[in-house]
Amino acid sequence: MQFGVTLPYLDPQIVADLAVEIEAAGWDGLFVWDAIWGLDCWVCLTAAAMRTQRIKLGPMLVPVTRKRPWEVASTAMTLDRLTNGRVILSVGLGAPETGWAKVGEETDRKIRAARLDEGLQVIQGFWSGQPFSFSGEYFKVDDVTCEPVPTHPIPIWVVGQWPSRKSLGRTVKHQGCILAYKDFFNKPYAEFAVDVPATVNLLRELRGNLDGFDLVLEGETPGDDRAKAVAQLRPYTNAGLTWWLENVFGKPYTEGSVEGIRQRIRQGPPR
Repeated sequence: MQFGVTLPYLDPQIVADLAVEIEAAGWDGLFVWDAIWGLDCWVCLTAAAMRTQRIKLGPMLVPVTRKRPWEVASTAMTLDRLTNGRVILSVGLGAPETGWAKVGEETDRKIRAARLDEGLQVIQGFWSGQPFSFSGEYFKVDDVTCEPVPTHPIPIWVVGQWPSRKSLGRTVKHQGCILAYKDFFNKPYAEFAVDVPATVNLLRELRGNLDGFDLVLEGETPGDDRAKAVAQLRPYTNAGLTWWLENVFGKPYTEGSVEGIRQRIRQGPPR
């Protein structure tokens, strides 16, 4: 299993400083929230890229439903070229409760899902370097051939909501699934010990096999008790989880402060 850190909205200089700590402490990736307005995650990731050599970098996550997909494709491609292939593009429907309606963004779930599906097709078309056209309900592309293109394949992780076959089915068309569960962050982790293996089994059924496919879960582990953290993750490890993303912004370990975040990062991943 690989271990990443998910950061909340922080100034890019702080993100860059924490990125150095993340890499030094043995974590494998850094992910940054994408805001409806405010500190831009891609600028923060670029700052982190300039200070690191090894860790993977990506947004957590891009709501393609309120983006122009060719701009997402361009931004991710540019960071891929800067980092020599360290980018992961995480996408989903997004969280409209963060203020979408206040700026006129679409909040209907079915429409957002349709826009996500179309947007992902457009992103991949722009990355292909081949002549590409697309005619959907929400996005249209008329005979483009894009250069430059990513220098490395950029994995796309898509949120999949258990137990929805449609939501999970969307993920298997790409390179990874960010496992999502109702009330995951408000219930004991033990309650999901059955759901995660069941989700993995359904993904295997939908995809045929999970070779080269990432299974991603977010949450918190106690950095001051390695044995407890490892035990907490064991059901997920046994189920085949490939990435654990540590949410270092939550209680009770960090309480949202930068120094609390820094302390949890320095404690290292729960290997």
